[in-house]
Amino acid sequence: MTRWAFTIEYDGSAYAGWQRQADVPSVQQTIEEAAAKMLQQPVALTVAGRTDAGVHAKGQVAHADLTLDRAYAGFELAKGINAHLRLHPISIIRAQAVGEDFNARFSAINKLYTYRIIARPQKLSFDHNRAWHVYHPLDVAAMRAGAVHLMGHHDFSTFRDAQCQAKTPLRTLMRLDIEEHMSPHDESQHLAIHVEAKSFLHHQVRNMVGTLALVGQGKWTPEDIKSALAARDRTKGGPTAPACGLYLMRVDYTQ
Repeated sequence: MTRWAFTIEYDGSAYAGWQRQADVPSVQQTIEEAAAKMLQQPVALTVAGRTDAGVHAKGQVAHADLTLDRAYAGFELAKGINAHLRLHPISIIRAQAVGEDFNARFSAINKLYTYRIIARPQKLSFDHNRAWHVYHPLDVAAMRAGAVHLMGHHDFSTFRDAQCQAKTPLRTLMRLDIEEHMSPHDESQHLAIHVEAKSFLHHQVRNMVGTLALVGQGKWTPEDIKSALAARDRTKGGPTAPACGLYLMRVDYTQ
């Protein structure tokens, strides 16, 4: 038996999230069934972070213990599973044999999420369900000033979903950058909000983005972010940004 790590990309629009659930499609179930067809054995994946319904990934990581009837190169294994995923918006980007001490969830030391916002009056066509569509430009300078208050080690209860099962609301935010690009094609404003930490609370990124959007809209000041964080109360924070704009970009490991 060999432990294999998989780097996975998917469009989460059609799925009820990563985790298997009764009577609804999930990313986990779709991949496990594809791998089982190829390998003719049950496959159980352990994942670095369970994404919610509608959330996307470009660098999700999962592992599985497999008993193979012959030696496989990583690209062969990925190609074989992808053949059974051809009708689904999911792709195994890389497969790699790893040591038995590797754990996709517990060995992770850092995660990068990116949240996309597109501001323009016209509806989205190509980016429908792949970005949060707002109708008016956001004040990025104000949002960046507000984001400063979220950096570092804090009690993030204000940005924690009520159903979050984490034992503590304490988290350390290592990065929160807001990248802005103005499209010459349609004069739309494109924002990419990059957030890095070892781990996140349930809906933390989406709640922070929804709150920063209030600043960008002029409804809050940057200092209001500091007050909301200090309140340690979810009702004092802003709305939860839509799932469609969130991407798990990368998971880092020491090995």
